[in-house]
Amino acid sequence: MDSTTAGPHTGSDVLPPRHLNRRTSIVGGVIAIVALAGIGWLGWHLTHPSIEAASSAAGPTGRRGALATTVGVATAELANVPILLEALGTVTPQVTVRVHPQVSGVLEKVLFKEGQMVRAGELLATIDPHPFELALMQASGQLQRDEAQLSSARVTLERYQTLLTQDSIARQDVDTQAALVKQLEGTVVIDKANEGTARLNLGYARVVAPASGRVGLRTVDAGNVVSPGDASGIALITQISPVDVVFSVLQDQAGELQQTAAAGKVMKATALDRTRTNVLDTGLFASLDNQVDTTTGTVKAKARFANSHLTLFPSQFINVQLQLKTIENAVVVPVTALRHGNDGDYVYVLNAAMRTVSLRPVQRGQATTEKIVVASGLKAGEQVITEGADQLKDGARVVLAGDAPTGPRGGASHARAGGKQPRASSAGHANGASAAAPALPGSAPASSAQRRSRNSQASGS
Repeated sequence: MDSTTAGPHTGSDVLPPRHLNRRTSIVGGVIAIVALAGIGWLGWHLTHPSIEAASSAAGPTGRRGALATTVGVATAELANVPILLEALGTVTPQVTVRVHPQVSGVLEKVLFKEGQMVRAGELLATIDPHPFELALMQASGQLQRDEAQLSSARVTLERYQTLLTQDSIARQDVDTQAALVKQLEGTVVIDKANEGTARLNLGYARVVAPASGRVGLRTVDAGNVVSPGDASGIALITQISPVDVVFSVLQDQAGELQQTAAAGKVMKATALDRTRTNVLDTGLFASLDNQVDTTTGTVKAKARFANSHLTLFPSQFINVQLQLKTIENAVVVPVTALRHGNDGDYVYVLNAAMRTVSLRPVQRGQATTEKIVVASGLKAGEQVITEGADQLKDGARVVLAGDAPTGPRGGASHARAGGKQPRASSAGHANGASAAAPALPGSAPASSAQRRSRNSQASGS
């Protein structure tokens, strides 16, 4: 028997070559996948050390760093808060007079300068007085003539009355003479009135200031014929000290304003420029109109200012602040501290020792530009959150802007623990410095991954 056919060979003694190649490929693929996964995890761990450090510092829940929000705080204070009413007003002079001549004639002299301050009764201009002097002389002569006739008639009447007692004259003659005396008396009265009119016209030839104030621009020159019917007149005088400011208030505020004024309380008024930054003058509330304007729903009011520095100009538009009253010893906080929610207004109160905040419902009061009154729910001296409150909840942890950064164990900050030290750890691995490995959180996992990678590669080879 041939040895090639008689030998005890079976199919399970030797594997075919293609089965061996398939098994080797599967094992090598698994080892390659594990090696790639280990290298990927090692790379991610080395490039994201801050998350591991933050998780280690936060403890089991990992919420410590997330709740610490940097905020700004302010202290509730006691202050006297003025309640102001603001409106847009117009400067209105108390007296505005356009000076017209009372008689017609030639303007002889103009004695004022444009923009000059004048007093009541001061001479402004003169009109040629000669016609008025002649008229006065004529009226005086007529009066003297009629007074002489009256005197003669009275003497005749006395003689007739004597003759009548002697029954030497008729009564009719006495009555006629008495009537003549009365007629002459009336004529004398008329003559006196004419004389007074002539004298008055002569005085009107001197044009004087009817009121004190500032003279405007001159509208006529000397040599022109002027008359009482001239529309422009001779001058315009405006009283600017003191001066009034007329403004409008809402009809809802008119009642409180009227009650305050009726109680005799003094209300201070402040005049501001259009930018509301410069105070032009200070004065007092003067009066309130007696009816509401139905087209605007407002009531006109008036405040009076001394205007001693002449900072207010007639017809000027200004901002008026009227102080209605003052709330004394009110608890005030910045406007940014008060917030509004579904249940009403509230503030976040700081617990300085624990560095936490508490949501406190409050009741708001009057507000100014920067401060707001807390009517109830807050005491003076408590600290409230003014910045960063959008990210807070009741009981949240906060960090003040001026606090020094500290780590979870009182050492370096989170940024230092998670930034600089891991970079030093990666450098230690590269240089083979195994002494620093136990102090770094990422060193041990990286070493085991490398060992598994080397073993896989060795078994595959």
